[in-house]
Amino acid sequence: MDKFVKEIQVRWSDFDPNFHVRHTSYYDWGALSRIDFLEENGLTIEIMKRENFGPVLLREECVFKREVIHGDQIFVELEVLKSKRDFSRWVLQHPIKKGDGTLAALITVEGGFIDTIKRKLTAPKGIVEAVFGLMPRGANFEWMD
Repeated sequence: MDKFVKEIQVRWSDFDPNFHVRHTSYYDWGALSRIDFLEENGLTIEIMKRENFGPVLLREECVFKREVIHGDQIFVELEVLKSKRDFSRWVLQHPIKKGDGTLAALITVEGGFIDTIKRKLTAPKGIVEAVFGLMPRGANFEWMD
């Protein structure tokens, strides 16, 4: 897949008292993009519940570039920057852009999968490898060996 882009509707509740988008809204937009990608490509919450695993973030960072104001059109992209070959651990990035293409923020997350019964990191097989294999790769993508 070349690109995955999610259009976001900026809501009144996304703003703080200074009429800036709250920092936590950016993180929510990134999470929405990730989960929508997984769901749209067949890795549903129902499958994860049945197989007793789920995604877990180990680190999340956002670099804010340009202010988002009420009325801005916002798009969140998704790309994988690094991954183990079995996709058990990965680094994803979300460029958040305004409608005119201006980069508003850049979210980077490091994560993996947790066994929801053992409460330990795990390497689920099958559908995880298939779906993460479809994820758009960043320009400097690299395998983590």
